[in-house]
Amino acid sequence: MKIARMAGALCAALAASCWAPSASAANAFPERAVTLIVPFAPGGSVDIAARLIADAWARELGQSVIVENRAGASGNIGMTAVARAEPNGYTLGINTMSLAINPALFKTMPFDTAKDLRSVGTVGTSQHVLTVTNSLPVASVSELLAYVRARPANDLSFGSAGTGSTFHMAAELFKSVSKTQIMHVPYKGGGPAMLDTISGQVQMSFPVLSAAKPQVDGKKLRALGVTGTTRSPLLPDVPTIAESGLPGYEFNTWFVVSAPAGTPQAVIDTLNAKLTQALQSAALTQRMQKEGYEPLISTPAKTDAMVAAEMARWAGIVKDAGIQAN
Repeated sequence: MKIARMAGALCAALAASCWAPSASAANAFPERAVTLIVPFAPGGSVDIAARLIADAWARELGQSVIVENRAGASGNIGMTAVARAEPNGYTLGINTMSLAINPALFKTMPFDTAKDLRSVGTVGTSQHVLTVTNSLPVASVSELLAYVRARPANDLSFGSAGTGSTFHMAAELFKSVSKTQIMHVPYKGGGPAMLDTISGQVQMSFPVLSAAKPQVDGKKLRALGVTGTTRSPLLPDVPTIAESGLPGYEFNTWFVVSAPAGTPQAVIDTLNAKLTQALQSAALTQRMQKEGYEPLISTPAKTDAMVAAEMARWAGIVKDAGIQAN
């Protein structure tokens, strides 16, 4: 009996010694720089969001946050790198709605969003704006819908930053809610789509608000409505699409930070707490709002639930519209 008790004590001691380094590592986190992968090219909305929060987050963490761009496959290349990284909190990814849209858009995915990634938290939201070429004789969403419905299906076209982009999805939601048919013309980026809207090659587009503002202020594009539920301080005289003629329409782009599945809960909690502290900074809030973003704070669990709900929502819209990745 005494030998058995000694053996049991030895096993318990060995188990404790095995767990101690892990707990110690989690408590000490972070001990070096954290890499934040942006799965899109520099200069886009996700890249801007990442660079806006990186410095403030780094100050709270006490370590550098290095932004690294790994673009391609509508965000899948960069997020695959995150999903396959060592789950220790030092490699993270920041993404937008493609995280929820891509599983429906691509026939096969290199990773499983629900199983291979774990949310750290939200960063913020931003709006898009429905813009039309100046030659189009409409001044509101109601007038636009009447104009579209008076013409054959797909007689008018909208430009996007590419199939599955937020530009594209904002327009597909518009079509779905309004029960209209408008032709999609994908471009290699939001800039070319906006330029062709200005020239009239396509009649409308849904650029991000911050990018559209200079063109709207310069009278090169006409803004009919912002996509969110409230007007934006960047374009205070532009109504929401819902109040301008399409009740029930709402499209806010969100930005979330993800870690590889298996990352210790203590590390996730530390990352979230420090991100929350960064987002509560008045200076960061002002910088984000100047660029057209609104800070959004959430817990890892609530962020996971939001991504899951968005995956279900966009799966239906993508299926009904018959959209497939190029």
